[in-house]
Amino acid sequence: MSGSHLSTDANAALSRRNPVDVYRDHISQLLAPITDKPASEIYERLAWTQTFDKGDLGLPVPALRIPGKKPADLAVELVDKFPQSELVEKPTAAGPFIQFFFKANPLSNLIIPSILKKREKYGTNDTLGLRDASDPSSKKRIVVEFSSPNIAKPFHAGHLRSTIIGGFLANLYEAAGWDVKRINYLGDWGRQFGLLANAFGKYGSEEKLEKDPIGHLFDIYVEINKVSKPEEDAIKEKKEELKQAEEYKKDTTALEKEIAGLEAKSVNEQARQYFKKLETGDKEALAIWARFRNLSIERYQKTYARLNIHFDVYSGESQVEAWRMEQAVEQLQKSGLSENSKGAVIVDLTKSKDKNTKKLGKALVKKTDGSSLYLTRDIGEAVKRYELYHFDKMFYVIASQQDMHVAQLFKILELMGNNEVAEKCQHVNFGMVLGMSTRKGTVKFLDDILRDVGEKMHEVMKKNEKKYEQIENPEQTSDTLGITAVMVQDMKGKRINDYEFSLERMTSFEGDTGPYLQYAHARLCSITRKADLRPEDLESSNLSLLTESHAINLVRALASWPDVVQNTLKTLEPTTVLTYLFKMTHMLSSSYDVLQVVGSEIEIKKARMALYEAARQVLNNGMKLLGLNPVERM
Repeated sequence: MSGSHLSTDANAALSRRNPVDVYRDHISQLLAPITDKPASEIYERLAWTQTFDKGDLGLPVPALRIPGKKPADLAVELVDKFPQSELVEKPTAAGPFIQFFFKANPLSNLIIPSILKKREKYGTNDTLGLRDASDPSSKKRIVVEFSSPNIAKPFHAGHLRSTIIGGFLANLYEAAGWDVKRINYLGDWGRQFGLLANAFGKYGSEEKLEKDPIGHLFDIYVEINKVSKPEEDAIKEKKEELKQAEEYKKDTTALEKEIAGLEAKSVNEQARQYFKKLETGDKEALAIWARFRNLSIERYQKTYARLNIHFDVYSGESQVEAWRMEQAVEQLQKSGLSENSKGAVIVDLTKSKDKNTKKLGKALVKKTDGSSLYLTRDIGEAVKRYELYHFDKMFYVIASQQDMHVAQLFKILELMGNNEVAEKCQHVNFGMVLGMSTRKGTVKFLDDILRDVGEKMHEVMKKNEKKYEQIENPEQTSDTLGITAVMVQDMKGKRINDYEFSLERMTSFEGDTGPYLQYAHARLCSITRKADLRPEDLESSNLSLLTESHAINLVRALASWPDVVQNTLKTLEPTTVLTYLFKMTHMLSSSYDVLQVVGSEIEIKKARMALYEAARQVLNNGMKLLGLNPVERM
């Protein structure tokens, strides 16, 4: 591309992962002799600014730790001594900060060709995930556990959030060059499977099971619970009578016999007996359980595919071997961490001398009947995963309601001597979704939500008849837009914040919504089609013609994308990416009238189209990182 002269350093940046690092290098080298500080130290202190009026990079002078002068006076002195530069304007002092503004011409000639050359790789840095930057095979490994629904139970809002956030984090670490293992830890074990098997015997339909396994298993689970609930209530009532009879020292023989009879023939007791068969390896029982599990996973996979999500492993509670749980209990007893409490086994963390550990309370490890609990399973599973994957990091993407449980898990792993595992585990938590229901009532499954939002998007699209006629597959497009609407609403705020599930708001094209992002991408694709230019036309464009402030600011925004991605690895917040994309698309929206492509003189047309194509690529990259499918027409 023709334009202003670039230094050898700047040209070398085209092969780098973050071209703006050239500016960091350049500024650091110029400041080093003035400050008597190593260039590497200055480089680390140069940070992106929140708004362009504060420059492209900022330097907090106090961070340089230069004694003897007030930071504000030192900032003025350093600005005065800063030499002329081909890449940056004369810097400005703003109190204790120095603001650096990139020169427009060199920046355009650096950033736009870099984006058009790297395409989907622009913004990523796959050396971040290497143990040794010179060895591409030395990838660090991260395990991300997310989604984790319970078979035969509703795929509720917590699972939805875990699915969206976990999918994003897996994409983010893959973009940073890590080896990512995506694990779905299913709720696929326990007495509920005894209930299910018995329910299928009474109410099951082979045809319905094949057609909609998740829905049918849920329906029969509801039916069997209609029977078990009154039974449990009757038993509870009789036990209250027994308690009172014992207090008044009455003869309780007949009452005890009645309770024993009610329990023996109850649905829950039958379920317990069936689950015992599963635990002891009864082949027939295991075959039915495996069928329910496998059919459910097949259905989940189809739903996940709509969200651009896949898993490497469908694990689950059933996959944690009994010996691992027993080993965990024994280890806790041997180390003196656990104690017996009314027949149960607990770990009393309130006895710790550490103030933070005390807050974690008492953790139940084994029930009075000898059966193990989630915590025991989770200890066994964590150790098993470390043995299998030798991970460098493991994320548990689980709701904040489980904060205590997860904190207890990590602390007990550490106290048991599994420090190597515990220190590599991190809980990525999130808040609640409020008021989530479909038009047909309370949400049961993710498919209900996606169907509902897709239908709503279809209604919105039909309102513009002219555009609607041009869409090749309106049902598919409305489905994609609906999925985008759900995912963007979920990712807009900080993870820990609760949010209100609003069909009306999420499907709007006004404001910062999923459909608005899709519209921005489709509009750029439309401009490309109308411009009718070849890729080589863009490559030969004269970018020095991009002189308008709208064009310059858009290039500055595109330049910051690699830093946004890197910052997101620190925040682990999808909103870090979304905030950037919305800011960039607002800039685009206000540019169209000023930077018209169709009808412009050919050289200006080529330069502007190169800018818009670079913007489309960055928007596309950002949307795909979030797990969205960018549409080309809508």
